[in-house]
Amino acid sequence: MRKPVEICVYGAENLCPSCVNSPSAKDTFEWLEAALTRKYPDQPFDIKYIDIYCPPEDEEKKKIADQIVKEEYFYPLVVINGVVVGEGNPKLKRIFQEMEKHGYQSV
Repeated sequence: MRKPVEICVYGAENLCPSCVNSPSAKDTFEWLEAALTRKYPDQPFDIKYIDIYCPPEDEEKKKIADQIVKEEYFYPLVVINGVVVGEGNPKLKRIFQEMEKHGYQSV
């Protein structure tokens, strides 16, 4: 069995100023988790929500969170195994393409 991909959804409690009328980062996390579970059943992946103002100790995750705070990226930001695949209003098609590069198969 392959190692599950790591999917990180970065965001904050407050909405991104440029993302008016878009779902919150937390809503995006929940929506994405449900969509991936339906598309790739019985194919494990590790999905995490990361608060940009309180990131984990992992240096890479801190760096990305800091880039969002400095407005180098919009949030919610979706990262799969270190590759940015969506920001602001992420698109499922792009996320699915990245998942399939890692061997995930649509059912």
